[in-house]
Amino acid sequence: MATATKKQPIKGKTQPKTENKFFVFKKQNYILLIASVAVIIIGFIVMGSGEGQPFDAPIKITVAPIIVMIGFILGAVSILYTPKQAESNNNPE
Repeated sequence: MATATKKQPIKGKTQPKTENKFFVFKKQNYILLIASVAVIIIGFIVMGSGEGQPFDAPIKITVAPIIVMIGFILGAVSILYTPKQAESNNNPE
């Protein structure tokens, strides 16, 4: 029967250390996601503001929900957006 042997690294040769930093999104995606959260928070602040305004003020029932929806749409775009790669590697010349 053959026995399995462990491969020993050759003395004097070191293997390069590769850092395996794994991020799901790129930097631009995270910036867009933070911006979308900020827009949603602004929308809710506008919806809850207006101490002297009646409950059915137009800014509360139309403008603020539109701001919140824009924030949610921006959040979806930030998840689906894929940044373009540098085209210098794909140049066939």
